[in-house]
Amino acid sequence: MDARTYDRTRGFGELLRDLAHGSADLLRGEVKLARFELTAIMAGVTRGSTQVALGGVLLLLGGLAFAVGVVLLVGDQWLPRDLYWVAALVVLLITGGLAAWFARRGLSQLAPSQLAPDQTLETLKEDTAWLKQQLTSGAT
Repeated sequence: MDARTYDRTRGFGELLRDLAHGSADLLRGEVKLARFELTAIMAGVTRGSTQVALGGVLLLLGGLAFAVGVVLLVGDQWLPRDLYWVAALVVLLITGGLAAWFARRGLSQLAPSQLAPDQTLETLKEDTAWLKQQLTSGAT
């Protein structure tokens, strides 16, 4: 029996079985590809996060050096030698106020109401309503 005769005599069950095996192989391949892509993406995210963290630390150190420089400048230029603490207090109040403002603004953006996927929820509601309408109109 040659290949063409074999293909003609294959039953419907065999064709379905081949389709199921082929579909399973395809799905396994897609999962493997997705896993590979996600691993590559996570490696990039890890490198990027590390670089951002290092940049943040260096920025913090630079900011601290700048604050010390401002304290010394104000102390040398406008205050007697014994009152450097006043300059430090002024710099502390200004930077503390900015920090509080940024923290409050950041927390408001992280509120649960801001993080909810509103458009997705709305489209899911619309899809549910449409599906219910299709099911009820098809049932009657």
